[in-house]
Amino acid sequence: MKHILSLLLALTLFISCSKGKEKEVTVEKEAAVDFVAKNDKEITDYIAKNKLNAQKTDSGLYYVINEPGNGVQPTATSNVTVAYKGYFTNGTTFDESKPEGISFGLNQVIKGWTEGIPYFKTGGSGILLVPSQLGYGNNDMGPIPGGSALIFEVKLISVN
Repeated sequence: MKHILSLLLALTLFISCSKGKEKEVTVEKEAAVDFVAKNDKEITDYIAKNKLNAQKTDSGLYYVINEPGNGVQPTATSNVTVAYKGYFTNGTTFDESKPEGISFGLNQVIKGWTEGIPYFKTGGSGILLVPSQLGYGNNDMGPIPGGSALIFEVKLISVN
């Protein structure tokens, strides 16, 4: 009888702990969904306020092509040189390249750039509006708080 009571107590504790973990996972999933919705609203409000003609991709990236360019069009694995300015939807700049740009592989940067830069050809310019799931996610990165929607003015200088 003692063994049965001990077994029932252990089983009850195990089930209680498991339910608590399920609840934690559900709360985390809800928070992630809310972040996606929050970023999307923040970006669409920015687009409306600034009267931008933006396109949205299936991943949630928004982009604006100001100049399509007329040179080579990169792929997601190309090495490119890009001049850019990065800022938040409130206009605060967090990063900016020199006018001559910076070179990198598109498979070495945030997903928003890997997906967005190939919309331009060499000489093209525009704006990438990147939700956090295509940026740094929930992680802080230097001056960028986790969960931030990011705006980048970009000019594709060359495909190397």
